[in-house]
Amino acid sequence: MVPSLTEAVAESAPGLLVGATDWCVRPAGLDVTRIGGTKNPDTGAVLALRPDLVIANEEENRAPDLDALRAGGAEVLVTEVRTLEQAFSELTRVLVDGCGLAGPPRWLSEARAAWEALPPPGAVRRAIVPVWRRPWMVLGRDTFAGDLLARLGVSNAYGDHAERYLRVPLEELRAVGADLVVLPDEPYRFTADDGPEAFPGLPAALVDGRMLTWYGPSLVRAPGSLAAALRAACG
Repeated sequence: MVPSLTEAVAESAPGLLVGATDWCVRPAGLDVTRIGGTKNPDTGAVLALRPDLVIANEEENRAPDLDALRAGGAEVLVTEVRTLEQAFSELTRVLVDGCGLAGPPRWLSEARAAWEALPPPGAVRRAIVPVWRRPWMVLGRDTFAGDLLARLGVSNAYGDHAERYLRVPLEELRAVGADLVVLPDEPYRFTADDGPEAFPGLPAALVDGRMLTWYGPSLVRAPGSLAAALRAACG
C-alpha cells in the first residue's frame, strides 16, 4: 500500500505481490490487482485477495483503513521512515522479516554503499523545500526528504518547525532568509516554468521527486541524482 515499498518488493521478490495501490507505478508494467489510493483504499478488495501480509506506512496510509484490515483478519506491517537509516532498517524488516528473503537484496547493499561514499558536504545552504502549490506547503521537521538533503549539505529552513508539513504564505517563504529553493516534481509537479519564478533571486534546484522521497531501489541512484541537481542550481 506504499509505492516505494511496492517497488522494493517487486524488484526483490517477483511474484509475491497480489495487489497494490493505483499510485504504485513502479516497476513499469506491474500486473497486480489495484485496490485504490494510499489514502482511500478499497479495504474489502484488499481482504478479498486474502494476502498473507499487508505492507503499509504510518505516513502514507490512514490508521482507520489499517484498523479495518486488521479487523478483517489481515496481518498488517506498518513502517516508519523519517531518516535514511530508518529506510534501510525498515526495508530489511519488510523484505527479510515480512517477505521471507534470506537476506537484504543486492540493491539495498548498493544503496547503503552509495550513500556512505558521499563526501562530507561543503558549505551548507539554507533551503525552502516546497511540496505543494496553491496553497504553498513546505517540508518541516523530521522528514525523510529533509534527512537526505542534510546529507548533501542542504539545511531545511523549516526543519525546526513543530509541524512536519506546513502551509506557509509565499511572502513568508520569500522572507525566511533561504539561499536556495528545492523543487521536486512530486507530489506537486514543479518544473522550470512552474515554481522558480515565485522565488526571484534564489537558485532553484529541480529534483526528481522519486529520488528525494521514495525509499526503495531508487536509493541506489538518489545521491548522485540529487547532488547533480544541486550542483546545477548552485554551481
